[in-house]
Amino acid sequence: MACMIKFSKEEDYMDKEIKKFWEVGINILKPSRKELEKGLKIHKESIVCDAYGFAPIAPLNSEILIKNIQEGASGIEIEDLREDMMQTGYIYNKKEREIYFQAWKTSGVTCIMQNAGQESSLPNVIIKRLARFTFATDILKPYLRKVVSAEEIITAKKENSFCLCFSANGVPLTNQFISVEDELRYIKIFFQLGIRMMHLTYNRRNLIGDGCMEENDGGLSDFGKIVVKEMNRIGIIVDVAHSSQKTAIDACKISSSPVVASHSACMSLWEHPRNKKDEVISKIADTGGYIGICCIPGFLGRTGDINAFLDHIVYVVKKFGSKYVAIGTDFGYKSPNYEKELKKISPYLKKERTRWVNYWPKANHRHKKWKKPEQINSLAWTNWPLFTVGLVQRGLSEKQIRDIIGGNVIRVLKEVQRKSDLEK
Repeated sequence: MACMIKFSKEEDYMDKEIKKFWEVGINILKPSRKELEKGLKIHKESIVCDAYGFAPIAPLNSEILIKNIQEGASGIEIEDLREDMMQTGYIYNKKEREIYFQAWKTSGVTCIMQNAGQESSLPNVIIKRLARFTFATDILKPYLRKVVSAEEIITAKKENSFCLCFSANGVPLTNQFISVEDELRYIKIFFQLGIRMMHLTYNRRNLIGDGCMEENDGGLSDFGKIVVKEMNRIGIIVDVAHSSQKTAIDACKISSSPVVASHSACMSLWEHPRNKKDEVISKIADTGGYIGICCIPGFLGRTGDINAFLDHIVYVVKKFGSKYVAIGTDFGYKSPNYEKELKKISPYLKKERTRWVNYWPKANHRHKKWKKPEQINSLAWTNWPLFTVGLVQRGLSEKQIRDIIGGNVIRVLKEVQRKSDLEK
C-alpha cells in the first residue's frame, strides 16, 4: 500500500477546528508580535519530542462496531476493534490520512514517545498497540517512521519526517515465576520489538511496586529493584509517571540510568496523586532524568489551561533546572469525525464495571471539573507551537526552551542507551 500525502487546497472543517484551538490559546497567552515570531521560529527549527503522547487519532467506524455489538461480540472484542480503528484507521482512508498528517504538520512535533502498550503487565495484552503502531510505521514510511534511538530522531528532523518511539504502560511479565531470570525475559523481547520506555506501575499495586492511586505506599518491591536493574541493562527508560511517590524515589536510588516521570505535574502547585512531590522531582533530577509536564487540566489546577501548564514547567526550571523538565502531553489530536461516529454507537454501548487499573480512590485528592472548553482547547495537541511561544513569554532562554521541548528527551535516550549492555 503506497502512502501518498496530498493536502486539500480548500479550507475544510479540519482546518477550522485547528484554527479554533489556536485562537483560544492565543487569546489566553496574548503574546506580542515579537514573542510570537520568536517562539514560532524556535519551534520550527528545533527537534520537538513529546515525552509521552499519542499520534493523531482516527475516527471509529460506527457501522462495523454496531454490527459486531448486535452479533454479540464480547467487551474485549469491541475494545480491540475500537482501538484498532483509532490507531490505524487513517491508513485506509485517504481523507483521514490527510487529517492525520495535517495535525502532525501543525504541531511541529518531530517525535512522540508513543503509548504503544496497553495498561498491563501481560505480554499478550501489551503487544496489541505495539503491533498496530508498528503496522502504521511500516505502511506510512518514510513520512512516519518507527525509531529506536536518538540518532534516528535527529535524522527524521533533517528529512522532515515524523516518528514514533514506542513506550509501554507496563513491564511485560508472565506471572509464572519459574525463576527470576525466566520472569524477566520478555523485557528484552519487547526491547527487540522497539519498546524504549516502560511504566513500572500503572496506578495500582503490582509485583514491582505501588502505584500512585494506592492509599498505602510501600514503594518498590525486592523484585521491582531487580526489574529496574534489568531495564538499565537492556536499555529501556524507567518511567515512574503512574508510580507512587516512594516507588519513584526507590527506583531513582536503584537505577544507574536516568529515570523519568514522562507525563505528570508538580504536587507543590496542585495536589493530585498523579503529580510528583518536590522530593521525587529532585531524585529524578539526580539520575539525570526529567519530569514531563502533561496537558491534563485536572492535574494542573488553578485555571487548568495553557497558563497553568506553563506554571508547572517554569516551577521545575526555577527549582531544579531546565535540563530536568520536558513536555509529555498525554494527549492526541482526534479527527473531527471522531465525535460524530462515537455518537452513533453510544446507544449500543453497555455500561461496564470500573477497570482495576483505572480505579481512583475518591477521597484522597482534590478534583475539579473543567466545564469551560477554553481550558482543554488551549492545550490541544496541535497547539504545540504555542507552548514554545509561552516559554518565550516566561523569559526562558532559547537554550532552555530547546532542552524542554525536545533536547532533554534526546539526551536521556542517548544516556540510557550508552549505559546499557548494547554499548559494552
